[in-house]
Amino acid sequence: MNEKYNVYLVSDSTGETLDRIFLSLKSQFANFTYEKKEFAFIRTEQQIDKIIKSCNDSKNSLILYTIVETRLAKYISNQSEKNNVPCFGILGNLILSFSKLLNQKAIHKPSAQHVLDDDYYKRIEAIQFTMSHDDGKKVDDIENADVILLGVSRTSKTPTSIYLANRGYKTINIPLVLEQKIPKDLISNTKACIVGLVADPERLADIRRNRVAIMKDNKLREYTNLEFIKKEIIDSKNLFKKNNWPIIDVTRRSVEETAASILKIIEIKKNK
Repeated sequence: MNEKYNVYLVSDSTGETLDRIFLSLKSQFANFTYEKKEFAFIRTEQQIDKIIKSCNDSKNSLILYTIVETRLAKYISNQSEKNNVPCFGILGNLILSFSKLLNQKAIHKPSAQHVLDDDYYKRIEAIQFTMSHDDGKKVDDIENADVILLGVSRTSKTPTSIYLANRGYKTINIPLVLEQKIPKDLISNTKACIVGLVADPERLADIRRNRVAIMKDNKLREYTNLEFIKKEIIDSKNLFKKNNWPIIDVTRRSVEETAASILKIIEIKKNK
């Protein structure tokens, strides 16, 4: 039986960067059992002392940290070593190497990435735009979108849109329903990156059945019918091919992978 680890994620900022790094790290180990404890905005030695004490009180503790202030980074490293707690600094060596490469000193300022600059406000605007245009709610200003996603129900349109919005792209997602026409302005739109999302019909049927079970609505038989779904997918593919819109199969893709493919399409479109 695998031992369970207590993983302490310690950050002097929001902890978002560290959490993503840990997500990538743990995915490389199939038999890693752990309990995650997160500590954000750690700025004092007293806070670190409490974390070290908690590590000593727990079995199999280890620390991953992103602390850019040099003095505090040294403190958590030294205290961990004194107490025999495995401790790994995620950014320290990278910042030092970059400093040497660029021939300039790092500012070592916590939360420096969370600056209220033009990029920040662009992301906020994109998120607001995307949320108000979710699931075909609003299509009268399609010309203002950076990305337009189309697909039948349960092809990850909404989560992909939100992910892209967080990257600063105003995204509209439009559900494809049989017999229902798409917006006229869509065909003539050359500004936005228009992408069609499809998925394996059997996989879609499973997802839809689970959704209907949660909704406790037995009237939606057609919605979960495999033959109906197959026709939906065929019709959506024909629509995408007719208009030369790129198609992405999301069956075995995470939202992040789908978004990465869309960003690549955007880059190719820009360079044309």
